[in-house]
Amino acid sequence: MPSIDLGGWAESSVGWLQTHLAWLFDAVNTVLTGLYEGVDAVIGAPDALIVAGILAVLAWWLRGLAAGVLAFAGLALIDSFGLWDEATATLSLVLVASLITLLVAVPLGIWAARSRRVSGVLRPVLDVMQTMPAFVYLIPGVMFFSIGPIPGLIATIVFSMPPGVRMTELGIRQVDGELVEAARAFGTTPRDTLVRVQLPLALPTIMAGVNQVIMLALSMVVIAGMAGAGGLGEAVYSAVTKVDIGGGVESGLAVVVLAMYLDRITGALGRRVSPLGRRASAKAAASARRATPAFLRYRPGTAVATVGIVVLALIGGGLRLVGGDDGRQSMAAGQNVGQGKSIKLGYFPWDEAVASTYLWQNVLEDRGYKPTVQQLDPGPLYTALAQGQMDLQFDAWLPTTHKQYMDRYGDKLADLGSWYGPTSLELSVPSYVKGVDSLADLKGKGALFGGKITGIEASAGMMARLNDTVLKEYGLDGEYKVVSSSTSAMLADLDRAIKKKEPIVTTLWSPHWAYGTHDLKKLKDPKGAWGKGEEIHAVGKKDFAQDFPRVAEWMKSFRMTEKDLSSLEAEIQSGGKGKEKESARRWLDAHPGYADRMAPAGN
Repeated sequence: MPSIDLGGWAESSVGWLQTHLAWLFDAVNTVLTGLYEGVDAVIGAPDALIVAGILAVLAWWLRGLAAGVLAFAGLALIDSFGLWDEATATLSLVLVASLITLLVAVPLGIWAARSRRVSGVLRPVLDVMQTMPAFVYLIPGVMFFSIGPIPGLIATIVFSMPPGVRMTELGIRQVDGELVEAARAFGTTPRDTLVRVQLPLALPTIMAGVNQVIMLALSMVVIAGMAGAGGLGEAVYSAVTKVDIGGGVESGLAVVVLAMYLDRITGALGRRVSPLGRRASAKAAASARRATPAFLRYRPGTAVATVGIVVLALIGGGLRLVGGDDGRQSMAAGQNVGQGKSIKLGYFPWDEAVASTYLWQNVLEDRGYKPTVQQLDPGPLYTALAQGQMDLQFDAWLPTTHKQYMDRYGDKLADLGSWYGPTSLELSVPSYVKGVDSLADLKGKGALFGGKITGIEASAGMMARLNDTVLKEYGLDGEYKVVSSSTSAMLADLDRAIKKKEPIVTTLWSPHWAYGTHDLKKLKDPKGAWGKGEEIHAVGKKDFAQDFPRVAEWMKSFRMTEKDLSSLEAEIQSGGKGKEKESARRWLDAHPGYADRMAPAGN
């Protein structure tokens, strides 16, 4: 059968759309960004506990005192984790995505319920939307809208729309046909029949669809975090890539709290707006009066709840006005070269990338800039640099590891020079694995290592070279399978195997702190399959030198020795997860004069 290059066609189509419909994507991006930022500004503006109180009053109004207390406790727990800003960003994303989804899904569901032909056309489309891996939606999203909340928003809308359409159609179709015929017999117009008969009776099913839309939207937050959407998704993703158990538990629990709150609130709202739901709630309340104390049964009326929410909102606004400027007048050390200019630094979770990025974050702050730091995978990061949505990253391994990205985006990037090298790529085994000292020694020993090589991110050029060149050169491609994961997951697997004295072969590179922590052997490469050592470059967006001339000048003379880089990495490792910036600051303090050599503040 002839090969069908569907992927090539899809890529060509995306390229054509980028060229000819850029104006449309820019307009959509502007509208969606404004909507998201507006909602986020409203939710995130007051103090965390004030917002928690407002949401608790809403829960009290809809479900009772116990629900209100539990809601406040859960939201206060999120704030105690230090994840409140991330939670409000996630809540904003979910609310905006759900609103847009329902504005499209409900009319489509009504149309499908009134036309068998429309229903037949929509069904396979909805099947594709719901069964396609959600990660796939991020690819065109990043290409059209770059990194940020919008690709995640688009992917969330597409993924969560099918249940909204289907439940709306199902609810209307389930309305008793005799009631519809009776309405028509009395001369009711089709529009009035829909509004006054079908929709009220279908409302419980439609609200169940609304609940499913919101839950699916919330389930997308981690995937959206991979595209730089921020919020709890980024916190979860960062914890996963760093194998940070504590951070994963806290951010995961925060997602659970939001999910439970939204699920219970939408369920209660569905009962409140539906005539059938109100009747069922009244019966349940009547039966509960005998067993529940009066103060627990009390629910504030709509007017009382509204007054409570308004009062809390006014208090929150007043507190923000009084304390909103705290800390804004702090001065950076050294000359104010940056004059408060923002600069966006990106990195992927490789140790030298983390170390150099947080090192420069501290130095740039000292020079008067306002650097922000964001973790992304290599693909999205290079795409963001090419599109000008990110300014600078410090871990381009050239000419081999990141060759694919430079080939694709090289004309849209600025190579700011090498700051470390030469490096080396290698496979490594623990020193207690005897008889394996080179890549050639792996031949015939696949069973010893379980037939696998533990790798890093699949998007890394090192992985491509390992699969395409190294394994074939040594005849290992049929005996070993390269298991992609993440740098942190690979290191965790290495640590686990060493503690159990199990054989393991992993991808590694030099310099790396793992060689100082564990007793490892670098497998020799007599055939030179890995190629020559590489240089680590700083790479910026195309017009980086025009926007940040002093930083570009500093990059030209920036160099780190293996001793300096290894000690910085070790300091960050010992500092613990989430303390990277503070650890880099301690390292700088322990090396007086280093920042002045990196970024001379004089004219």
